[in-house]
Amino acid sequence: MTRADIEKRIVRYGELKPCKTAFIDAHTPGSDQKENFTIIGGGVSESPDQHVHIRDTPGFNIGAAGQPPKCRNSLHSHTTAEVFFVLKGRWRFFWGLHGTAGEFIAEEGDIFNIPTGIFRGFENVGTDYGMIMAILGGDDAGGGVTWAPHVIEEASAHGLVLGENGVLYDTKKGQELPHNVSPMPLLSAEQLKEFPEVPVENVVPRYVARYWDLMALAGKKPAKVIGTDALLKDKPGFEVDFLTRGSIADEMHSHDKHVVLMPMRGHWTLRFEGYETVLNPGDTALINPQEAHALAPSMTGEASLYRVTATDDPAGATWTEN
Repeated sequence: MTRADIEKRIVRYGELKPCKTAFIDAHTPGSDQKENFTIIGGGVSESPDQHVHIRDTPGFNIGAAGQPPKCRNSLHSHTTAEVFFVLKGRWRFFWGLHGTAGEFIAEEGDIFNIPTGIFRGFENVGTDYGMIMAILGGDDAGGGVTWAPHVIEEASAHGLVLGENGVLYDTKKGQELPHNVSPMPLLSAEQLKEFPEVPVENVVPRYVARYWDLMALAGKKPAKVIGTDALLKDKPGFEVDFLTRGSIADEMHSHDKHVVLMPMRGHWTLRFEGYETVLNPGDTALINPQEAHALAPSMTGEASLYRVTATDDPAGATWTEN
């Protein structure tokens, strides 16, 4: 294992390459300034222009969304996990067919394991460019996005058409649907009944974890954030832990499954046999199974990191004990 081998599996925040035409609402006023990033795996982008930093997946995808203030991501649904944590800024998450079933404000470091099968959207309500990091269940990230019907209709009015093949066509660029491809059909009234309007009291307590609570819980050992015995109980095909300065010893260790390290605050020294590097907030590092490494904050001050570990659970709908 060489330095080059390791660096190929580290995506630096400052080197992220955005796509501004990733989804059907790319021309819709209010959503036309968002940027989509696919870091590990192809994600759910509908655009051939999307740059994929690391194509192979460990059973889940890692991505990000960057948006200026007042820019929103339109209402959509996933069949597998969509987990966000706020890296930069202040964000409003909302859900329901028209985004009125519930909402809450997420601050930096907060994490949201969004229930599958509901329409959801998000908006930067901060004062500067914001970034949220995403974990998507499954090698194919659930196969794509299901849009609320009014999102597709509004997008068409602004020149973007989604084919039933999941590919986006921009009529402003002279693109047309191939003769053998029909437009993505709108969900019927009967189909829409399958997407519940979940009240906020059923979402925030079970699917949201707050940064400063996690900092307290991770004082002496990693805090289990998402998993069968975690704060947010789920089996999405991966587990999420939260680490801070006192969570783990600075010694070599390995994992049976793929692990992804995503620093939130501070700078973290990632050490291998014969090589070490520093991970910074917004960086993403993929660690292979049985790969011995050590991890520790490299400077004094606040330090926190999300660690995602693959599991044998199949990617699928949000799971609960009841």
